[in-house]
Amino acid sequence: KGLIEDGVILIEKGKIMAVGRDVTIPPEAEVTDAEGRYITPGLIDAHTHIVAFEQGIPESFTDGNEMTSPITPQLRIIDSITPQDTAFGDALSGGVTCVQTLPGSANVIGGQGAVIKTHGTVADEMILLAPSSMKAALGENPIGVYKEKKVLPTTRMGNAACMRDALIKVQNYIEKETEAAESDKFHERDLTWESLVPVMEGEIPLSIHAHRADDIATAIRISEEFGLRYTIEHCTEGHILAEYLGQKKVMAAIGPTLTSKPKLELKNKSWETMKKLLDAGCHICIITDHPVIPIEHLSLCASLAFRAGLSREDALKCITLYAAEHLGIEKRLGSIDKGKDADLVIWDGDPLDSRSSVVMTLIEGEVVFEKGQ
Repeated sequence: KGLIEDGVILIEKGKIMAVGRDVTIPPEAEVTDAEGRYITPGLIDAHTHIVAFEQGIPESFTDGNEMTSPITPQLRIIDSITPQDTAFGDALSGGVTCVQTLPGSANVIGGQGAVIKTHGTVADEMILLAPSSMKAALGENPIGVYKEKKVLPTTRMGNAACMRDALIKVQNYIEKETEAAESDKFHERDLTWESLVPVMEGEIPLSIHAHRADDIATAIRISEEFGLRYTIEHCTEGHILAEYLGQKKVMAAIGPTLTSKPKLELKNKSWETMKKLLDAGCHICIITDHPVIPIEHLSLCASLAFRAGLSREDALKCITLYAAEHLGIEKRLGSIDKGKDADLVIWDGDPLDSRSSVVMTLIEGEVVFEKGQ
């Protein structure tokens, strides 16, 4: 709703009760004077691997990829959450209050993601939404893992075949489960296919890692074939088919763009992708893919997209409201509105100025980071 100058935000029991210039401050209220500061909603990173690739842990000990089968939907990222990951402190110092954390992209179907707040001592108390999506992957990563093992998939055709086969098997599983229920017969549970039922029934999206234009098109083709909700994660070459993606009203989480180009899939990476997709009619947000880009640099990514032509308002929305919409949590987060969680960030300057820093971060009204403390 634009910029409010000399505004007041009233918080009670972790929620925003009022916001505006003419808000009456109750006499018993505790007041934080942020005169001369900027206040934004807590930043949201819609695609990270926080906890799955814990900071300071040798790569061989990380929990991000179960590289034993290309189809592992039964995995749940919540079982890897360690609140002691130092990345959470970094997130708070950068104003990031909420993230989606996902399994890695080694497998064609890699497991269930979760949306979590970035502060807490017990994993279960940090969870906002689980499962939030089912992670899937096309392109180089599954091929690289399974070519060495000499098993399917070793090509892009193999990736697509594995994905289709899994989706057909869950269709069969649902059919057998329905038949058993109708005839009052026992149906043996199978966690692999049971975990994909929410995807097939549209309860959660298939979040598909796809960098290259042909992989993006394959992701859409298969999703439409099975009538799935889906998101494109990374969407590096999305600008190449921007008009097509706009026609499909694609939801894309774009990034990590603040990197070099170490893979063939990244050779056409550009900061202009965000604006081209938004102009074409796509829904976008900006991500770090932490730890690929350290999570505290989410606002820097938005500022670089702004420099590349994205409007100031859209750049901020890409790490707040648009990110919340990507995750389906916009009723609770993403903007400073009455009734939403009091997840707020106070900055000492314009949040899109790389020289600015976070003074204070609040989650549900609680101060969880204060500069210098």
